[in-house]
Amino acid sequence: MNPVYEREIVSIILYTSIFFIILVVVLIMFFYYSRKKIIQKEFEKKDLEILHQKEQLRAVIITQEEERKRIAQDLHDDISSKLNIVSLNSHLLKTPNLTDKETLEITGNIIELTAKALENTRRIAHDLLPPVLDKFGLHAGVEELCSEFNSSQAVEVNYQNNLVFDEVDKERHLHVFRILQELMNNSLRHGKASKISISFEENEKGQCCRYTDNGVGFDLSDKKNQNGLGMKNIESRVDFLNATLMVDSSIGKGFTALLNF
Repeated sequence: MNPVYEREIVSIILYTSIFFIILVVVLIMFFYYSRKKIIQKEFEKKDLEILHQKEQLRAVIITQEEERKRIAQDLHDDISSKLNIVSLNSHLLKTPNLTDKETLEITGNIIELTAKALENTRRIAHDLLPPVLDKFGLHAGVEELCSEFNSSQAVEVNYQNNLVFDEVDKERHLHVFRILQELMNNSLRHGKASKISISFEENEKGQCCRYTDNGVGFDLSDKKNQNGLGMKNIESRVDFLNATLMVDSSIGKGFTALLNF
């Protein structure tokens, strides 16, 4: 064989081998850095999830602390103060030479103050866990909640229910109730709504609750609206339920929410 021809063949084989080696190295480097980027993005996603969970936990803790402060304030202002006056009036009954009129007046004060203390105690207990919800379920609880808002004459609430709620899910229903309670308070305080509509129904995902108001609405792209304490508290309950919440709103267009639970 011609030596020149042999050298050409060797050169072709050598360059081809070098080309394939370089190609393999490039592919290895490409897959290595691609995998590295994927792993990095997964870590970033996990970090964001952890941060989101921390924010939700913080919102829950803040909400709980505010609720504790409110209850403590109610107990101090409404219950403790009235019981102190009841105690003082009880000691007055020990005063010698009291007339019948004075005795009746002191006794009347004790009865009136005790009745008010009992009424305030029931109100505080109702705020913590509405007895209608506990005894008769979600439908009755939401009916009573809507009736309370309607009685204020500040807003008109339309409520419809096409579901039968399972008593076994009472704990889950409490979270649904609290979500609705928060949404209604937001509609009234921040949305300045005059009409609210709530309906429970079945859809392709299962049970859902549709909520709308005719309030002033807000800009969903504004993170301040997304990260408010009320919304964080709602999101934490939605996560606890392993549910989904889709909201829609814009300035002057009211507010709409769909809770699939």
